Amino acid sequence: MPDDAVARAAAEARAAAEARAAAEEESAFSHPAVDPDATAAYGDDPDQVIDFYAPRVAVSPGGGLAPLVVVLHGGAWRAPYDRRHVTPFAKFLARRGFAVANVEYRRGGVSVPAQGAAGGAGPVAGRWPETFDDVAAAMDALPALVRESLPQADPRRMVVTGHSAGGHLALWAAARHLLPADAAWRIDRPAPLRGVVALAPIADFTVADKLDVCGGACRQLLGGAEGFTARVPYADPALLLPTGIATTLVQGRTDTVVPEAVAEAYADAAAKAGEVVGLTLLEDVGHFPLIDPAADACAVVAEEIAQLAW
Repeated sequence: MPDDAVARAAAEARAAAEARAAAEEESAFSHPAVDPDATAAYGDDPDQVIDFYAPRVAVSPGGGLAPLVVVLHGGAWRAPYDRRHVTPFAKFLARRGFAVANVEYRRGGVSVPAQGAAGGAGPVAGRWPETFDDVAAAMDALPALVRESLPQADPRRMVVTGHSAGGHLALWAAARHLLPADAAWRIDRPAPLRGVVALAPIADFTVADKLDVCGGACRQLLGGAEGFTARVPYADPALLLPTGIATTLVQGRTDTVVPEAVAEAYADAAAKAGEVVGLTLLEDVGHFPLIDPAADACAVVAEEIAQLAW
């Protein structure tokens, strides 16, 4: 095939991939937000809240308590993306018999300069240490808050899930017992979780940084070039292994936002640490179908959660 034909075919393939990704994103964000059944605060900041969704069907024998799914939303740890965009996903899980806790946390909001050709000026990713403070505090507060606000839930059967940046936070929340000894978020023993289902997670900061995932979000989260090296041992899930907690990653193979290589790097790091991590790769699936109730991929996610929750 002549060089110009090769170039033309490559350009057409890129255009088709971009169009599919745009359609997937549009579909995921087309659903109206769903109000929770209850909301509780775990701190004084307006972002330190958890929305609760009661199970819509009884799936336990005899109508017993439902497993609790903790949802940590994505959005590159940036302020414009809050928990509201995953409320249709929370409803989707509740309709399948899960009790759901949708966690909000503080995110970055100060504008930063353009981050190379793929990035642009916009909100910085995350707040150090507040983003991590909030996830740790929310996880610690959840058992008591669930008993008060969502009595249908069984906090002893808790699965944490998260999408993209939220997938990172889910993996990190399950690894707090492996944090350096001087970390304020460290706990003495593994969190009482049935498991983690991380959806297209930013799971390996070294690989994500090399790929400039979300316009340099990992580096911004840790305070820029000055903070990255010193803080990465406290933040990178790929360095906090083995957790001893059942973990599954769900990844679209055509994801251009958080590429497959990031999830694969985490799975490889886990294997080297002596831990088997599930990696479910979905063909012809990009970044957003994993949280889109209209997509088949979302049903796969629910099944992966069910396998750990029950």
